[in-house]
Amino acid sequence: MKGNAKLIDTLNALLADELGAINQYIVHAEMCENWGYGKLHDHFEKRAIDEMKHAGKLIARILFLEGMPIVSKPSPIHIGSDVPKMFQYDHEAEAGAIAAYNEAIMLAGEVKDYATREILENILNDEDAHIDAIEENQDQIGHMTLGIYLTTKVD
Repeated sequence: MKGNAKLIDTLNALLADELGAINQYIVHAEMCENWGYGKLHDHFEKRAIDEMKHAGKLIARILFLEGMPIVSKPSPIHIGSDVPKMFQYDHEAEAGAIAAYNEAIMLAGEVKDYATREILENILNDEDAHIDAIEENQDQIGHMTLGIYLTTKVD
């Protein structure tokens, strides 16, 4: 099924963001593992896997719409030098993703591609859950102090 060219371009932009997010979360996961924070490693790794699933859904949809997925140009990433910076950069990435998905959902509705809109809405729900988890961790750091918080993240 030949899809709308603007929507395919938008899906490729979302794909670039997802590919960047995968890289950012994997680096954060491995940094935490290196520092001995196994529970934080698992947290970041799970989020990276969620983003991989999103990328897969976007690739499948682009192909269905007879577009070409562009996987060679991930969005820039921001690596935190410590755990609070990691959460700050991840929060910024998720907030950007939420805004981008909302825009893409509106475009899909405008071009009357409701199946794509539904796929995007499902991904948006995941992104909302991601930012909620980030904010929960940021709140815990604020309430407990960083040192105590980090003691809860050691395996």
